Amino acid sequence: MKFVYNFVVFLAGIILPLLAVFSRKIKFFVAGRRETFSKIAVLKNQKTIWFHVASLGEFEQARPIIEELKQQHKKHKILVTFFSPSGYEVRKNYALADVVCYLPLDARKNAERFIKEVNPEIAIFIKYEFWPNFLSALKKKNIKTILVSGILRKEQLFFKSYGTFMKKSLAAFDHFFVQDSNSKVLLNSIALKNVTVAGDTRFDRVSAILKQDNALDFIQEFKDSAYTLVAGSTWREDEALLIHYINNTATATEKFIIAPHNIKSDAILELRAQIDKKTVLYSEFKKAQFVGDLKSNQVFIIDTIGLLTKIYAAADVAYVGGGLKTGLHNILEPATFGIPVVIGNTFDKFKEAVDLVKIGGCIAIKNQEEFTENCTLLKNDEHFRKLTGVLNKRYIENHLGATKLVMNYITVALNEL
Repeated sequence: MKFVYNFVVFLAGIILPLLAVFSRKIKFFVAGRRETFSKIAVLKNQKTIWFHVASLGEFEQARPIIEELKQQHKKHKILVTFFSPSGYEVRKNYALADVVCYLPLDARKNAERFIKEVNPEIAIFIKYEFWPNFLSALKKKNIKTILVSGILRKEQLFFKSYGTFMKKSLAAFDHFFVQDSNSKVLLNSIALKNVTVAGDTRFDRVSAILKQDNALDFIQEFKDSAYTLVAGSTWREDEALLIHYINNTATATEKFIIAPHNIKSDAILELRAQIDKKTVLYSEFKKAQFVGDLKSNQVFIIDTIGLLTKIYAAADVAYVGGGLKTGLHNILEPATFGIPVVIGNTFDKFKEAVDLVKIGGCIAIKNQEEFTENCTLLKNDEHFRKLTGVLNKRYIENHLGATKLVMNYITVALNEL
């Protein structure tokens, strides 16, 4: 199995540059990795704490720990590596990290060189990033390594009879901070006892959002005290439901803010063209020659990034995209504001969504009929709407504290060095 894995990584190193000619995302994936070793050179002989995340969601789980470390251990450098271009491109200029770069492909030589050059005091992997050669290199150098906000499932290779190679890689972790008791049971079943059920650090992250100023004057102007549904991180299949509802069911007294996942101009123009109601784009509003008032529009399309969290603060109801097909986006951000959340019905791999659907704070729909029915109910029944939102807020409040548990461990580990 080890030979097969390393051969696949070797082939990936050959094939991906060829595929980059046809795919913009793969082009970023390949080109970005060419810069990794030059970027990490500045960390030589520095006290470095290394975070590795897959993409944007995992970065948000790392973020509250990074913020605490910057407060408590100011002399340490922070390195953040990404696997995915979609995460790296958004957070490559993150101010609290000293270096942000791609993780090289998990070839043995790459891993050994990377660990030798960075020589981190502690390595922190987020959620489910398990790269055998990197973990092996960390273990050989006896570098403290932990998993944070981990989530394990019985279908993973670690728990299969033929997964011995991957199972051995887990021995590199000095401690596992996992989200739920099921993950702990699974790790215990393969003789890994160094496990703490700490929960998900994202709860601490989204709770902290409430302490910042979330007011956006232009959103308040557009909303003009009207009932407003905010649809965040939407894909085509999500937008099809929204468009049908806006065009055929929505009354003149409700407004909509749509923040699509894809903000390329052709996709935005196509979305706008399908909406019958008066619509304004954020890019239009930002132009100096913009005339008219925002409040006269019924739909506001946010064709930029970085504003969605604050926009949720103005919502009466949130719809979070990705749950119908492509992968559910962050539902904790709107939930922390104590508003109902509507999602697609494919969410079983997202513990927070499973929990919130179960308690009634999050409503899962599978088609246009269910979308229209639930959105109409939430619009017309204020008591039900507020009760649903309260369930979300309480759920967030009851799941705080993971960051503190992890920080206690890290502080002890750093003091022992």
